[in-house]
Amino acid sequence: MGHNIEDAKGRAKEAVGDLTDNEDLKREGKLDQTSANVKDKLDNVGDKAEDLVDGAKDKVEDVLDRDRN
Repeated sequence: MGHNIEDAKGRAKEAVGDLTDNEDLKREGKLDQTSANVKDKLDNVGDKAEDLVDGAKDKVEDVLDRDRN
């Protein structure tokens, strides 16, 4: 949720910068949006990595359980 707020703030800054011809504010808004997008992507990568680790752990446990029986 925090990334969505950061993205919205960036869009607002960019819009205000566009309306006021403030190039610095427009750039800052674009930077905020890019930052939110990168953070969102990193969260997704982390989630996928965690899923992969959990899947591998489950497979190892299955093999160990079969070996015990």
